[in-house]
Amino acid sequence: MATLSLSVFSVERSSLTTSLFVVLGGFLLLICLGCFTPQLRFIWHCFLAPLGANDQKTRLDKFYHGQAEVYDATRNGLLRGRNTMLSLSAAHLQELRRSCSKKRFVWVDIGGGTGYNIELMDKHFPISNFDAIYLIDLCEPLLHVARGRFAKKGWTNVTVLCQDACDFYLPEWSENINPEGSVGFVTLSYSLSMIPNFYTLLDRIDRVLDPTFGLLSVVDFYTAGKQPSLHQKAIGGVSKECGWLSRWFWQIWFDFDHISLSPARRSYLEYRFGTIKTYNGRNHFIIPFIVRIPYYVWLGRPRGCDVSRFCHAFEVDGGNIIGNCSPQAFTTIPNVDATVPPLLIGEPILPIQNAGKQMVIDVTPPLSSFHYQVKNPWRLPYYDSPVHKDFRTFIYSFTWEDPIEDMKHLRLTPEDSMFVITSAGDNALHYAISAGPKRIHCVDMNPCQGHLLELKLAAIQALDYDDFFALFGKGCHPQFRQLLDSKISPNLSSVAYQFWRINDDAFSSSFYLNGYSGWALRLAQFIFRLARVDKYVVQMCECDSIEEQRMIWKERLRPVLLNPVVVQLLKSPVFCWNALGVPMNQRQMLLHEGGMYQYVKDTLEPAVSHYLLKNDNYFYLLALLGHYTSISCPAYLTRSAFETLKANDMKIMDAFRLHTDSIVNVLRGITSCSLTRALVMDHLDWFTPGSKAADDEIAELYRVINRGGLVLWRSASKVPWYNEIFKRHGFLVSPVSIRERDAEYPIDRVNMYASFWRAMKR
Repeated sequence: MATLSLSVFSVERSSLTTSLFVVLGGFLLLICLGCFTPQLRFIWHCFLAPLGANDQKTRLDKFYHGQAEVYDATRNGLLRGRNTMLSLSAAHLQELRRSCSKKRFVWVDIGGGTGYNIELMDKHFPISNFDAIYLIDLCEPLLHVARGRFAKKGWTNVTVLCQDACDFYLPEWSENINPEGSVGFVTLSYSLSMIPNFYTLLDRIDRVLDPTFGLLSVVDFYTAGKQPSLHQKAIGGVSKECGWLSRWFWQIWFDFDHISLSPARRSYLEYRFGTIKTYNGRNHFIIPFIVRIPYYVWLGRPRGCDVSRFCHAFEVDGGNIIGNCSPQAFTTIPNVDATVPPLLIGEPILPIQNAGKQMVIDVTPPLSSFHYQVKNPWRLPYYDSPVHKDFRTFIYSFTWEDPIEDMKHLRLTPEDSMFVITSAGDNALHYAISAGPKRIHCVDMNPCQGHLLELKLAAIQALDYDDFFALFGKGCHPQFRQLLDSKISPNLSSVAYQFWRINDDAFSSSFYLNGYSGWALRLAQFIFRLARVDKYVVQMCECDSIEEQRMIWKERLRPVLLNPVVVQLLKSPVFCWNALGVPMNQRQMLLHEGGMYQYVKDTLEPAVSHYLLKNDNYFYLLALLGHYTSISCPAYLTRSAFETLKANDMKIMDAFRLHTDSIVNVLRGITSCSLTRALVMDHLDWFTPGSKAADDEIAELYRVINRGGLVLWRSASKVPWYNEIFKRHGFLVSPVSIRERDAEYPIDRVNMYASFWRAMKR
């Protein structure tokens, strides 16, 4: 009996346990279904529910009717780039509106659906700044959500219109307001790909958009193959091309939902309007690195805007007339007999406006994105070259040459025109701060060096001192991406913005550990940690006296850096180029001057023994710490110099023109005798002895330098072979300083080069 009771009790307990599990499982299932209800509704209506409609409006209404309330909750991961587009737009609108703040300001959001973009825009650009906002969409279920959203916000300047985008009509146009040029801002957020007659739409936008201050912003999915010309490739931006499998798959996939990803839409957009900014991204929210949906963010303006200032900067200041960079004048060719008979298509059914009037249609390609910028003509346009593929990033994140020593011999005045190698731009900024020359041509074959200097110039314009020093003094700013989009972007060229958008993590920890030179700094930090002398590195950078600094150097750091293993590594041609930026020919010069050990010893010993790192030698302080300090940094990072650059509406920075080409090509475009000073750093060391290219370059330098003008250079050789070429072309060559073996005193704060030379045109 006891056994039977125990069995019954076991069965009851087992049933109770099962029931509890069923209840608990059901409860968890309900929770899961509740959490994922928006996603389930999204999947049903997007992939399973039949539409059964042919016309666009009915199809849209049926497609979104069951998911309108959860639309925003299910699209955040899929529709990437909307916040970026609005943040960029807000920054550019603020710049465009500076000179027309009193003008009526109208925003038309085409295909805006639930009004999500308008609400999001309020975080970047207050909705109250607009005189009127019109949300236009053909889908009534989505517009119902938008009306409720705006009612809660209490926005009285927002109007919701259910219209076909191709022939949208604003109510104010019935009140004697001319539609042409009446709109200041138009957005297309994932809607251009859903509008069948996109040609008509873009033509209509071009007609109503303000030709001077208007802005069109687009974010959408896309596909694109190889670009037919370098000009179109430059406009389309980095990574626009999609692989053939990606193009094939995504076009077919989205076509099931009547979304067209054919390249025609974006191609016509980039043809009809002038490109200001573009960014090509990949959305991999579903399965990272496998499912990557191409999308783009694009900002543009009417091609009829005034581009004369940028044409002058490119052709006159920059000395360039290449590619499709200037507008073509239309000319009429009279008295030409028609040899091809007209196509007979009968009388038109609808009356044609302006019949019989002559009309000129612009069929020329758009200019480069440089010409449509809203702010600065610093960065001159360039086309991608095979050599650019050799530069994955910048080589130099900082400049090694000592500008204080340069200034002693340049004798700069505000009337001078300079030609310098860009490098990291530190020295070019120093010359601008010290003397304010009227023109500074910065030249570098590596586009990334231009991107770096352009970022510094743009950040000076857009940021306050604390944010600027955090970026380039400390080398770390956790909000760099936000600053880039919301403040810096209007001052950047499209190509520079793309580079920093792709590399927006450069300032996440230590900027100066990036680039090729960053590898040298990383290696030094690793060696110091390995030798357990890293605490002495910090101590040496904080020394208050030369004696204390010299003692730490000799007792702690010198044995580590002049270790045979380290010296052997420095001899490696791979390390010399990839970490130090020293090419093969220059490396041979170093070895010829006494070997690597002697070279490192002659460089570091005098510099450490005569200049205090704490406040007088920011070059080696950066190399040791990986960042600058407020009392040991380049001139452009000091507060006083920062204020000098920003003074008088930043007029000093108007002098900069950034070229992305070889030195000889840039020189060929510059007018004879138009330059007074040129600094080519150690660039000529890179040539093979006897090179004709070196001869051509020096000949061009002689042509463009005015009589009495100066050329300065440094070399890893005490007497570089190309000095004789300067003399042969008519320069008077003299040494500024030559570093002797085991010398006690350095030739400058860096002391890295064996010699410093000057040539004057007679």
